[in-house]
Amino acid sequence: MTAFRDKLAVTSDVKPTIVMSEGHDPRVAAAAVSASASNTAKIICVGKDTVVRAALNSAGAFTDVEIEDPSTSPRMASYVDLYVKKRADKGMTSEKAYEELLKPNFFAAAMVAAGDADGTIGGAVYSTPDVIRAALRVIGTAHGTKLLSSFFFIIFENRDDLPSQINVFSDCGLVIDPNTQELADIAIAAAGSMSDLIGLEPKIAMLSFSTWGSAKHLNVDKVVEATALVKKMRPDLKIEGELQFDAAMIPSVAADKAPGSNIAGQANIFVFPNLDAGNIGYKIAQRFGGAKAIGPVFQGLARPANDLSRGCTSDDIIDMIYVTVAQAAAENKFRAMK
Repeated sequence: MTAFRDKLAVTSDVKPTIVMSEGHDPRVAAAAVSASASNTAKIICVGKDTVVRAALNSAGAFTDVEIEDPSTSPRMASYVDLYVKKRADKGMTSEKAYEELLKPNFFAAAMVAAGDADGTIGGAVYSTPDVIRAALRVIGTAHGTKLLSSFFFIIFENRDDLPSQINVFSDCGLVIDPNTQELADIAIAAAGSMSDLIGLEPKIAMLSFSTWGSAKHLNVDKVVEATALVKKMRPDLKIEGELQFDAAMIPSVAADKAPGSNIAGQANIFVFPNLDAGNIGYKIAQRFGGAKAIGPVFQGLARPANDLSRGCTSDDIIDMIYVTVAQAAAENKFRAMK
């Protein structure tokens, strides 16, 4: 995966700080030590000091990995104040805020919200709802963003026969049944993720069981309407829909089913009509196709926070650290331009 990580690498005068909310887990500890040793990022692990320290010791030398124990951290008082202010309209009190921020995933999110870290990663132990809940409550969505969605990087190594060896599948983790506007928002967010993190020109395929009117159904109409909406909102983007998957990625099929399309047979972003299709699709690509699936990566938060599969390896976690570093670099660049 070195080639993929190299594409994500962003040089910066300041090394990003990534906070891991599950420092007690051996896989997280191993990834933290590796990422710190390779100078990928400054790593902070959150959890009970003695437990996290033992995990890091087992993983190897960890001189540069910091530990934050919510129960003893001097940062806690300021984080409680910030959290109370953020959720005052929800009835948040200092007592409730303190209780929630004792949880490592909430404390890690508070570090990001306060600007003490550039991004956070969890999910090796926590469930996806737990990761999302902390991110939304503490960090919140980006200004002007109503929808939190996700994507997976789907990587095929040594597949020169494919139009792109690095692809984005979205949404495969969060939005169950997007409406027309939400589907358009997912496509635009995925395009931004591809261009900002990898630097490839987005070529978006809006997927369906129909290609250019080959079938009639309300589900097809939704994809057609979402495609038209994206073209109206972002006329600069290359997008086509509705397309079947084979027409989106195989030039010979595209020539037959969608002749004259400017992206059919060349897509590198595949937007699924619902979570059933997206979740099943990425797992088929991973398990039958031998693809590397990195994600779910969240898009739409005010600052980076990402999820892991509970079956992840330490190498999978390192991949996500690289992705989060790239997101943080893109976010910092955007803030500097404002």
